[in-house]
Amino acid sequence: MPTIDISMPLFVGMPAFPGDPPFASRSVGRIEHGDPYALSTLTLGSHAGTHIDPPLHFLPGGLSVDRLDLEVLNGPCWVVDVRPDRRTVRAEELGTLPPRTDRVLLRTANSARWARKLEYFDDFVGLSLEGARYLASRGVRLVGIDALSVEVTRTGRFPVHRTLLGQGVVILEGLLLEKAAGGKYELGCLPLAVRGGDGAPARAILRSP
Repeated sequence: MPTIDISMPLFVGMPAFPGDPPFASRSVGRIEHGDPYALSTLTLGSHAGTHIDPPLHFLPGGLSVDRLDLEVLNGPCWVVDVRPDRRTVRAEELGTLPPRTDRVLLRTANSARWARKLEYFDDFVGLSLEGARYLASRGVRLVGIDALSVEVTRTGRFPVHRTLLGQGVVILEGLLLEKAAGGKYELGCLPLAVRGGDGAPARAILRSP
């Protein structure tokens, strides 16, 4: 099965959500300088690049990223090809999901923009509250999107996050889905096992059956 890497690389100057710590890498060992091996110090936020939002991200006492069921993060998924003129993903665009779909990835106009240049843009496409409620009502267990946040509202209340995480739906953000047309795939996603973590960077891939 062909493998599509849908992860955002970590690099200095990479896109970061406003207010999040920027990624930094500092070399502390170089072979060319006489050191026996290469070694670097990395500095990054827990929600850098492609990352997982567990319930603890917004819900006190919620599951941390290291306690998530890995079965939720890995398995059959459905990529929804959202119309490029959509500003938000609404329930009407999710009605074609096959029955008993556990994992949904939203491929929006964001992916085409990431493919042109990996830089942050403020007018990204996100999931509407109505869409979040619909997915939760369908029993979806994981929702992924090609934006650094699933949320487009600027109220400071984060209703989409709270709706999904409150229903036990794990959120996967920062995906690069330009090469993944809509349809069925096998998702592989493993976040760093940060003990008690409110989130963690992840490597995510798709395999087409």
